[in-house]
Amino acid sequence: MERIPLYREWHGDPDSPHPPLLLIHGGGSTIESNWGMLLPLLAPTRSVLAVELQGHGRTTSGGRPASFEGSADDVAAVLDELRLGPVDVLGFSNGGQVALQLAARHPSAVRRLIAASAPVHRAGMVDGFWDGLAAGTFDDLPAPYREADLAVSRDPEHARRMFDLDRELMLGFQDFPDALLASVSAPTLVVGADRDVVRAEHFVELASLLPDARLLIVPGIHGDYLGERLAAAGDPGPLRRTLPHLLAFLDAP
Repeated sequence: MERIPLYREWHGDPDSPHPPLLLIHGGGSTIESNWGMLLPLLAPTRSVLAVELQGHGRTTSGGRPASFEGSADDVAAVLDELRLGPVDVLGFSNGGQVALQLAARHPSAVRRLIAASAPVHRAGMVDGFWDGLAAGTFDDLPAPYREADLAVSRDPEHARRMFDLDRELMLGFQDFPDALLASVSAPTLVVGADRDVVRAEHFVELASLLPDARLLIVPGIHGDYLGERLAAAGDPGPLRRTLPHLLAFLDAP
Protein backbone atom coordinates (compact mmCIF):
# COMPACT_ATOMS: atom_id res chain seq x y z
CA MET A 1 0.00 0.00 0.00
CA GLU A 2 1.22 3.50 -0.86
CA ARG A 3 2.55 5.36 2.16
CA ILE A 4 1.58 9.02 2.49
CA PRO A 5 4.31 11.15 4.15
CA LEU A 6 2.39 13.06 6.80
CA TYR A 7 3.06 16.64 7.77
CA ARG A 8 3.95 16.80 11.44
CA GLU A 9 5.00 19.42 13.97
CA TRP A 10 6.15 19.48 17.57
CA HIS A 11 4.74 21.65 20.34
CA GLY A 12 5.37 21.99 24.05
CA ASP A 13 8.17 20.98 26.37
CA PRO A 14 10.73 18.63 24.77
CA ASP A 15 12.10 17.79 28.22
CA SER A 16 8.75 16.85 29.73
CA PRO A 17 8.84 13.74 31.95
CA HIS A 18 5.55 12.63 30.37
CA PRO A 19 5.48 10.40 27.29
CA PRO A 20 4.94 12.34 24.05
CA LEU A 21 1.29 12.96 23.19
CA LEU A 22 0.26 12.37 19.57
CA LEU A 23 -2.74 14.32 18.27
CA ILE A 24 -4.77 12.98 15.32
CA HIS A 25 -7.34 15.44 13.99
CA GLY A 26 -10.85 14.83 12.69
CA GLY A 27 -12.23 15.01 9.17
CA GLY A 28 -11.99 18.31 7.31
CA SER A 29 -9.48 19.66 9.80
CA THR A 30 -5.97 20.96 10.13
CA ILE A 31 -3.76 21.01 13.22
CA GLU A 32 -4.80 24.60 13.85
CA SER A 33 -8.54 24.15 13.39
CA ASN A 34 -8.74 21.02 15.53
CA TRP A 35 -6.14 21.71 18.20
CA GLY A 36 -5.60 25.48 18.21
CA MET A 37 -7.20 25.93 21.64
CA LEU A 38 -5.79 22.75 23.16
CA LEU A 39 -2.12 23.09 22.24
CA PRO A 40 -1.38 26.18 24.38
CA LEU A 41 -2.86 24.37 27.39
CA LEU A 42 -0.69 21.28 26.84
CA ALA A 43 2.53 23.05 25.89
CA PRO A 44 3.71 23.99 29.40
CA THR A 45 3.83 20.40 30.65
CA ARG A 46 3.96 18.04 27.66
CA SER A 47 5.76 17.29 24.44
CA VAL A 48 3.08 17.13 21.74
CA LEU A 49 3.34 15.77 18.21
CA ALA A 50 0.52 16.74 15.84
CA VAL A 51 0.08 15.27 12.37
CA GLU A 52 -2.10 16.05 9.36
CA LEU A 53 -3.62 13.02 7.65
CA GLN A 54 -3.89 12.18 3.96
CA GLY A 55 -5.14 15.17 1.96
CA HIS A 56 -5.49 17.45 4.99
CA GLY A 57 -3.66 20.71 5.59
CA ARG A 58 -0.06 20.39 4.44
CA THR A 59 -0.23 16.67 3.59
CA THR A 60 -0.65 15.49 0.00
CA SER A 61 -3.72 13.51 -1.01
CA GLY A 62 -1.57 10.90 -2.77
CA GLY A 63 -3.01 8.40 -5.19
CA ARG A 64 -4.62 5.80 -2.94
CA PRO A 65 -8.18 5.54 -1.63
CA ALA A 66 -8.81 6.92 1.85
CA SER A 67 -8.96 4.37 4.66
CA PHE A 68 -8.60 4.32 8.42
CA GLU A 69 -6.14 1.44 8.12
CA GLY A 70 -3.96 3.29 5.63
CA SER A 71 -3.89 6.43 7.77
CA ALA A 72 -3.01 4.36 10.84
CA ASP A 73 -0.07 2.89 8.97
CA ASP A 74 0.97 6.39 7.84
CA VAL A 75 0.99 7.53 11.48
CA ALA A 76 2.96 4.44 12.53
CA ALA A 77 5.54 5.27 9.85
CA VAL A 78 5.96 8.75 11.35
CA LEU A 79 6.51 7.28 14.82
CA ASP A 80 8.98 4.79 13.40
CA GLU A 81 10.84 7.50 11.51
CA LEU A 82 11.10 9.60 14.67
CA ARG A 83 11.98 6.52 16.74
CA LEU A 84 9.08 7.18 19.09
CA GLY A 85 6.98 4.76 21.01
CA PRO A 86 5.07 3.90 22.88
CA VAL A 87 3.33 7.28 22.87
CA ASP A 88 0.04 8.53 24.25
CA VAL A 89 -2.56 9.20 21.55
CA LEU A 90 -5.57 11.50 21.37
CA GLY A 91 -7.67 11.03 18.25
CA PHE A 92 -10.86 12.95 17.52
CA SER A 93 -13.73 11.79 15.30
CA ASN A 94 -12.14 10.28 12.14
CA GLY A 95 -8.85 10.70 13.97
CA GLY A 96 -10.25 8.57 16.79
CA GLN A 97 -11.05 5.85 14.30
CA VAL A 98 -7.49 6.10 12.97
CA ALA A 99 -6.16 5.97 16.54
CA LEU A 100 -8.09 2.77 17.27
CA GLN A 101 -6.70 1.21 14.10
CA LEU A 102 -3.21 2.35 15.11
CA ALA A 103 -3.57 0.70 18.52
CA ALA A 104 -4.84 -2.52 16.93
CA ARG A 105 -2.37 -2.70 14.03
CA HIS A 106 0.70 -1.32 15.84
CA PRO A 107 0.19 -2.13 19.53
CA SER A 108 3.78 -1.37 20.51
CA ALA A 109 3.31 2.23 19.32
CA VAL A 110 0.54 3.17 21.77
CA ARG A 111 0.85 3.49 25.55
CA ARG A 112 -2.51 5.09 26.38
CA LEU A 113 -5.29 6.07 24.02
CA ILE A 114 -8.09 8.63 24.10
CA ALA A 115 -10.73 7.93 21.44
CA ALA A 116 -12.89 11.05 21.28
CA SER A 117 -16.23 11.09 19.44
CA ALA A 118 -15.12 8.09 17.38
CA PRO A 119 -17.81 5.81 15.90
CA VAL A 120 -16.95 2.19 15.21
CA HIS A 121 -20.38 1.02 13.99
CA ARG A 122 -22.53 2.71 11.36
CA ALA A 123 -25.56 2.42 13.63
CA GLY A 124 -23.76 4.59 16.17
CA MET A 125 -24.50 7.79 14.26
CA VAL A 126 -27.53 9.97 15.01
CA ASP A 127 -30.62 9.80 12.81
CA GLY A 128 -30.16 11.50 9.45
CA PHE A 129 -26.37 11.48 9.49
CA TRP A 130 -25.89 9.03 6.62
CA ASP A 131 -28.56 10.58 4.41
CA GLY A 132 -27.06 14.01 4.98
CA LEU A 133 -23.60 12.78 4.12
CA ALA A 134 -24.77 11.05 0.96
CA ALA A 135 -26.50 14.23 -0.21
CA GLY A 136 -23.67 16.55 0.81
CA THR A 137 -21.55 18.53 -1.65
CA PHE A 138 -18.40 20.60 -1.36
CA ASP A 139 -20.59 23.69 -0.99
CA ASP A 140 -21.76 22.25 2.35
CA LEU A 141 -18.23 22.26 3.79
CA PRO A 142 -18.33 24.89 6.57
CA ALA A 143 -16.36 28.06 5.86
CA PRO A 144 -14.03 27.65 8.89
CA TYR A 145 -12.77 24.36 7.43
CA ARG A 146 -12.21 25.85 3.98
CA GLU A 147 -10.43 28.85 5.44
CA ALA A 148 -8.23 26.76 7.74
CA ASP A 149 -7.19 24.46 4.90
CA LEU A 150 -6.43 27.32 2.50
CA ALA A 151 -4.37 29.09 5.18
CA VAL A 152 -1.88 26.21 5.27
CA SER A 153 -2.21 24.48 1.88
CA ARG A 154 -2.23 27.75 -0.13
CA ASP A 155 -4.22 25.82 -2.74
CA PRO A 156 -7.95 26.57 -3.26
CA GLU A 157 -8.47 23.12 -4.78
CA HIS A 158 -6.83 21.30 -1.85
CA ALA A 159 -9.96 21.67 0.32
CA ARG A 160 -12.10 20.17 -2.45
CA ARG A 161 -9.83 17.12 -2.65
CA MET A 162 -9.90 16.89 1.15
CA PHE A 163 -13.69 16.97 1.13
CA ASP A 164 -13.85 14.23 -1.50
CA LEU A 165 -11.45 12.02 0.47
CA ASP A 166 -13.39 12.46 3.73
CA ARG A 167 -16.73 11.84 2.05
CA GLU A 168 -15.37 8.73 0.33
CA LEU A 169 -13.91 7.53 3.61
CA MET A 170 -17.16 7.81 5.55
CA LEU A 171 -19.50 6.60 2.80
CA GLY A 172 -17.37 3.48 2.62
CA PHE A 173 -17.15 3.10 6.39
CA GLN A 174 -17.76 -0.46 7.55
CA ASP A 175 -18.27 -1.55 11.16
CA PHE A 176 -15.04 -2.24 13.01
CA PRO A 177 -14.97 -5.98 13.81
CA ASP A 178 -15.42 -6.80 17.49
CA ALA A 179 -12.26 -8.90 17.27
CA LEU A 180 -10.25 -5.88 16.18
CA LEU A 181 -11.51 -3.84 19.12
CA ALA A 182 -10.84 -6.74 21.48
CA SER A 183 -7.22 -6.72 20.29
CA VAL A 184 -6.59 -3.15 21.53
CA SER A 185 -4.37 -3.69 24.54
CA ALA A 186 -3.69 -0.03 25.39
CA PRO A 187 -5.73 1.44 28.24
CA THR A 188 -8.33 3.58 26.50
CA LEU A 189 -10.55 6.47 27.50
CA VAL A 190 -13.68 6.64 25.35
CA VAL A 191 -14.93 10.24 25.29
CA GLY A 192 -18.05 11.73 23.76
CA ALA A 193 -20.56 14.52 24.20
CA ASP A 194 -24.17 14.08 25.19
CA ARG A 195 -25.31 15.96 22.04
CA ASP A 196 -22.68 14.52 19.73
CA VAL A 197 -23.27 13.29 16.16
CA VAL A 198 -22.45 9.88 17.64
CA ARG A 199 -25.10 8.44 19.95
CA ALA A 200 -24.19 8.49 23.64
CA GLU A 201 -25.13 4.83 23.94
CA HIS A 202 -22.59 4.03 21.23
CA PHE A 203 -19.79 5.35 23.44
CA VAL A 204 -21.00 2.98 26.15
CA GLU A 205 -20.95 0.12 23.65
CA LEU A 206 -17.46 0.97 22.43
CA ALA A 207 -16.10 1.07 25.97
CA SER A 208 -17.63 -2.34 26.62
CA LEU A 209 -15.92 -3.84 23.55
CA LEU A 210 -12.42 -2.68 24.50
CA PRO A 211 -10.47 -4.82 26.99
CA ASP A 212 -9.28 -1.95 29.20
CA ALA A 213 -11.51 1.08 28.77
CA ARG A 214 -12.98 3.90 30.80
CA LEU A 215 -15.86 6.11 29.68
CA LEU A 216 -16.37 9.87 29.85
CA ILE A 217 -19.49 11.56 28.48
CA VAL A 218 -19.47 15.34 28.82
CA PRO A 219 -22.11 18.00 28.19
CA GLY A 220 -21.63 19.42 24.72
CA ILE A 221 -21.52 18.77 21.01
CA HIS A 222 -19.12 17.11 18.58
CA GLY A 223 -15.69 18.52 19.48
CA ASP A 224 -16.47 21.61 21.54
CA TYR A 225 -14.99 19.86 24.57
CA LEU A 226 -11.63 19.70 22.73
CA GLY A 227 -11.78 23.29 21.50
CA GLU A 228 -12.39 22.26 17.88
CA ARG A 229 -12.82 25.48 15.92
CA LEU A 230 -16.26 24.98 14.39
CA ALA A 231 -17.86 23.36 17.44
CA ALA A 232 -16.34 25.55 20.14
CA ALA A 233 -16.87 28.80 18.19
CA GLY A 234 -14.24 30.53 20.31
CA ASP A 235 -15.59 29.41 23.69
CA PRO A 236 -12.82 27.74 25.74
CA GLY A 237 -15.19 26.73 28.56
CA PRO A 238 -16.02 23.16 27.46
CA LEU A 239 -12.34 22.42 26.81
CA ARG A 240 -11.21 23.79 30.16
CA ARG A 241 -13.82 21.70 31.96
CA THR A 242 -12.88 18.50 30.11
CA LEU A 243 -9.09 18.74 29.95
CA PRO A 244 -8.43 17.81 33.62
CA HIS A 245 -10.22 14.48 33.05
CA LEU A 246 -8.11 13.74 29.96
CA LEU A 247 -4.85 14.56 31.73
CA ALA A 248 -5.84 12.52 34.79
CA PHE A 249 -6.36 9.51 32.53
CA LEU A 250 -3.03 9.99 30.76
CA ASP A 251 -1.21 10.44 34.08
CA ALA A 252 -2.75 7.42 35.79
CA PRO A 253 -0.21 4.76 36.80
